[in-house]
Amino acid sequence: MRSGIIRGYSARIAQIAHPVVAVADDDAAFRMLLRINLELDGYRVLEAASAEEIRQMLAGDDVGLILLDVRLGDDNGIELAGELRKAHPELKIAFLTGSAFGLANEAGDISDAVIQKPFDLEELSQTVARLTRP
Repeated sequence: MRSGIIRGYSARIAQIAHPVVAVADDDAAFRMLLRINLELDGYRVLEAASAEEIRQMLAGDDVGLILLDVRLGDDNGIELAGELRKAHPELKIAFLTGSAFGLANEAGDISDAVIQKPFDLEELSQTVARLTRP
């Protein structure tokens, strides 16, 4: 884990103020957009393009929230969220989806929020802030 300064705070203080957020989406440009905006809000952000990358990330980093694409390439985000919820019950999960059709029932049992694409960055910031509050 790299130590450094985030918006004038030491890395440890920044981690207390803003837990680590993981962005899991198979679209690299979309991940970058979310990462940049969340970093501007003071979060440390990790990126993953697949379920395997998420599993490896969670094994090595203290992630507080994962923003998880429902269709993560060849992986099923809903099934992955169920697996993650069992292995990491304290982990907050918010689904990112372009289609909420049929998702509400499944998501309600597994996730803490659903962010419907397209969304505005204010909605993203508010949802992340709500889910990362102690």
